[in-house]
Amino acid sequence: MFSIVILLSLLAVSADADFFQLDSISNVSTYYFNYIYCNIWEGDCQPHQDDATQQVPTGNIWSGFPQYYTGMLTAWYCSLGQCCDSGDCRITNNITGLERDLQVNLHGQHLAQSVVLKAIQGFIKNPESNKPLTLSFHGWSGTGKNFVARIVADNLYRDGIKSECVRLFIAPFHFPHARLVDVYKGQLREAIRDMVLRCPQTLFIFDEAEKLHPGLIDAIKPYMDHYDNVDGVSYRRAIFLFLSNIGGAAINEVALDFWHSGQNREDIGMEDLEHLLRAEAMEAEGGFAQSELMSGHLIDFFVPFLPLEYRHVKLCAHDAYAARGLQPDEGTLDEVAKAMLYVPKEEKLFSAQGCKSIPQRINFFLP
Repeated sequence: MFSIVILLSLLAVSADADFFQLDSISNVSTYYFNYIYCNIWEGDCQPHQDDATQQVPTGNIWSGFPQYYTGMLTAWYCSLGQCCDSGDCRITNNITGLERDLQVNLHGQHLAQSVVLKAIQGFIKNPESNKPLTLSFHGWSGTGKNFVARIVADNLYRDGIKSECVRLFIAPFHFPHARLVDVYKGQLREAIRDMVLRCPQTLFIFDEAEKLHPGLIDAIKPYMDHYDNVDGVSYRRAIFLFLSNIGGAAINEVALDFWHSGQNREDIGMEDLEHLLRAEAMEAEGGFAQSELMSGHLIDFFVPFLPLEYRHVKLCAHDAYAARGLQPDEGTLDEVAKAMLYVPKEEKLFSAQGCKSIPQRINFFLP
């Protein structure tokens, strides 16, 4: 009862301060009515469906609260049974599942498997980290960058990529016009602040990061830096993933050199690639490379994604069939793999399309 009185008092104070708008209050009330109806009264509903009335509003309703008060609101929210032993049942942090998925479902990427697991595991187990975790994925399209980002989301959050603690930004889709960069700066800063206020361990994914305007990345640089807080909000438990094609050619050259010299692909180490990726990222055209994110050395790990070979494409094809409940024979898998394009032309060694197009491509081989 005391917590409810506190909540009502906070709502009254915030209403006087004009922190809430009537439609936001209505959305919050609708959400909690649905939550109580679905979970306490066990009504006939789907509490996690993609319905605006079933989700905590994503606007500015928390931006007027200091984190102290949002903590009190979170405690009240948990008292309704919406939280777990970890403190927030939206967050699962399943490191065992992350390790398994990276080993079983990600093919031909021993470096990404190792670096991503160690980085995420170390960050999760160190609640006193002095900055957010920032990873930069590099490689050809189709080598698994988006796939790994989804694996991370699926194992750190109950609702995976659809979690209200996960936000995906696609550079050419969300920020298409250079002339509007000042508008985008405000929108992006506000979105990140609101997300962290509602979910301190937030995962931000920036796809096609090389197409981001440098001013746009510099606008959010403080959120990835070594600060206790920015305007009273701590971002130290946030995770930032940048996905980029920058460095793809350099990665492929190293892999090809290893193949020509008769060395095993699995012998390629981070020492063979990390310095190349840093150099490529600093010299490449585009906003990502020109931003203070690079000059400020705020990226914790550059993660290389190697070009996929024929054998890896077959494994991806097998997974695509298995996802449809089918068990293909070796001949069928060979047919799918042979239908892909490979480079260099002389050796036909690396798949030019990766695994991205395989789920659609196998439609041609179904009876």
